[in-house]
Amino acid sequence: MERTWGSSDLVARMQRAARLDSTLYSEVEHDPAATDQALKVVLLAAVATGLGTFLSLLLRGDVAAGFAGLLGEVVSLVVNWFVWSYVTYFIGTRLFDGRATPQELLRTLGFAMTPHVLSILGFVPVLGGLVRVVVLWWVVIAGVVAVREALDISTGASIATVIIGVLCMAVIWIAMVMILAALSLPLRLL
Repeated sequence: MERTWGSSDLVARMQRAARLDSTLYSEVEHDPAATDQALKVVLLAAVATGLGTFLSLLLRGDVAAGFAGLLGEVVSLVVNWFVWSYVTYFIGTRLFDGRATPQELLRTLGFAMTPHVLSILGFVPVLGGLVRVVVLWWVVIAGVVAVREALDISTGASIATVIIGVLCMAVIWIAMVMILAALSLPLRLL
């Protein structure tokens, strides 16, 4: 019988993920029912990040940009989760002989995004920028733990996998920005 997880179970798992509890990452790796929970974590993190951006822009008086920032952050974080999971799967299994499925990485890396819920504080003057930097590094470190547990590789191989993955993600992001800028150029000329 498949266990259903309540919201208190989700919060408990998120707390363990934030504490970098390696047993949590191993647990969700082997729990197919945790895929829905990982998606919920990513959505909570995305909304919190988006709200932080929205409130930051709202305080500057730019409501339209605030709504665009909210939507952009939510879509971006969800897309990044999928891309990060599959890029990491490819790197970890091909370069470091890791053993996992893409779904296992979706689950573990979904929970690794837990610290993003603190990004709601991104609107606080001075503190907001610091919070976002700390959250980014916290997610990267949680990602190392998640990758190590999901792929059953050493910590060193996990760090290398995450670094290569982040570099790949940066290239993908730059390419997307360039494509979107090129597509929007004709609109600006009108």
